[in-house]
Amino acid sequence: MGKGMGKGNGNGFTEAGLDRLREVLARHVESGRIPGLVALVGRGDETHVEAVGTMRHEGGAPMARDTIFRMASTSKPVTMAPVMVLLDECRLRLDDPVDEWLPELADRRVLKRIDGPVDDTEPARRSITVRDLVTSTFGLGIDLTALGTPIMNAVFASGVFSQGASPLPGPDAWMRALGELPLMRQPGERWQYHLSHDVLGVLVARVTGQPFEMFLRERVLDPLGMKDTGFHVPADKLDRLPPSYAPDPESGAFTVWDEAVGGQYSSPPPFQAGGGGLVSTADDYHAFFRMLLNGGTHGGERVLSRPAVQLMTTNCLTPEQEKARTTLARDSVQVSFGQGQQGGWGFGMAVRTYRGDYAPVGQFGWDGGTGTSAYADPHTGLTGVLLTQVGLTTPHPARLIHDFWTTAYQAIED
Repeated sequence: MGKGMGKGNGNGFTEAGLDRLREVLARHVESGRIPGLVALVGRGDETHVEAVGTMRHEGGAPMARDTIFRMASTSKPVTMAPVMVLLDECRLRLDDPVDEWLPELADRRVLKRIDGPVDDTEPARRSITVRDLVTSTFGLGIDLTALGTPIMNAVFASGVFSQGASPLPGPDAWMRALGELPLMRQPGERWQYHLSHDVLGVLVARVTGQPFEMFLRERVLDPLGMKDTGFHVPADKLDRLPPSYAPDPESGAFTVWDEAVGGQYSSPPPFQAGGGGLVSTADDYHAFFRMLLNGGTHGGERVLSRPAVQLMTTNCLTPEQEKARTTLARDSVQVSFGQGQQGGWGFGMAVRTYRGDYAPVGQFGWDGGTGTSAYADPHTGLTGVLLTQVGLTTPHPARLIHDFWTTAYQAIED
């Protein structure tokens, strides 16, 4: 798929288009709202990288192509890949109940109403299956359309939300805490964000008998040469990790969410959170999304089967299942900053089912709350990765992400 995309001089992008992309990225940095960024666009055999600005908002070292970023939810597509390996090898099946591997999720109780008390429940109609987990429909998740309800308060109070600032317990303790919560919805009923990906990391570890990161590294990261991707940053690479900022929503002042030295990512975490725990680089993510565009192969080596990739990158949800996503994208724009206008969801990533912006139907990928974005598109062969150190507590990083994609698509040489 990657070959023959660029016509004319065969490089895939126009000079004028790349100039505009560079100008728009520079404008965001010059605004003072985004200290620095690394952006990559790839098409066919052509790759173009821009590193703009500095690692810290007060200056310091410049951003570089190999700067390491906290990927947050942009972890989800990558951490889904080891699950696909297990499906390929028939060590898991989509409609198998997960009770055998995850007894904490057996015999669930389900809320009678999403906004009701957490003890007002009824029995689940059926067991949770692997399919429910890979499509984020197992019955629990971060539902931004239900903030302030007793169950969402209980989720945050339980410590299972892995994007918090406090380190989580190990996977078994995490699963026990999850198992004490009722489900918000019946299994398979609705798409709900985030938590299913953390559960999948535990599932992979229990099926393989290896720590999640070890299996991920052996089967996905190493074959793809993703040498800077993992759940923490080793000491000899910490100088390549900028601080992560969560600007104050009112004043916009730069507040450090996580420092490099002594921070959350400076040592191996007790819980390897598939939903948002990875660190990575633009080139590592480019390799991953190129593999997906190539139908599962990288450098002649097969990482995932072609049908596994097709399944991951195809919408798997009914309109009823994705109701909450649609509501968030269209009715709660001020909460999502306009992220999520894609329509569909595959396994671990959004899949565009309608033309909502400059990207064509079929584009797949996802964004992260730390200001990261990675998508690929089989129609044009475009891969794009945008990484910043500014979290989505204000609209500015979301606007940067939008402008990156708007200009990246214009830069394609037809």
